[in-house]
Amino acid sequence: SIAILLYLARKFKTPDHWYPSDLQKRARVDEYLSWQHINIRGKGSKLFLTKVLLPLLTGQPLSPEKLEGVTEELNVVLKQFEEKFLQDKPFIAGSEISLADLVALVELMQPVGAGYDLFEERPKLAEWRRRVEEAVGKQLFQETHEGILNIKNL
Repeated sequence: SIAILLYLARKFKTPDHWYPSDLQKRARVDEYLSWQHINIRGKGSKLFLTKVLLPLLTGQPLSPEKLEGVTEELNVVLKQFEEKFLQDKPFIAGSEISLADLVALVELMQPVGAGYDLFEERPKLAEWRRRVEEAVGKQLFQETHEGILNIKNL
């Protein structure tokens, strides 16, 4: 939950870059955290549910038309994410990682776990992912996403 993340950042006085005290940087983080619910989260989760969970639960294969439509919806918000939030910055709020970057990447890993490599043809997005992974530590990143990346093994 976004509310819990913000509470924890404030309660435990995390380093400033996670939830910046600078009002402009904080506004960028807040803007992304408000936008992502129906965009990155909504479209990424929809692809994951449609491609992985529904066929698993129903035993029915997914129609190519349905998958194409859901994938296109995700592609639209990925383009918006790159243009509006990443722009030419290393991270969403500027030169340092923030909670917005963590939330964004976690949501984007669901479609990746479903077998859709959304980073493959998006060099800007792939570079951002690399920077986020390095900032949190590659091993921690891999451990954290192990379950979602192996979901197809069900």
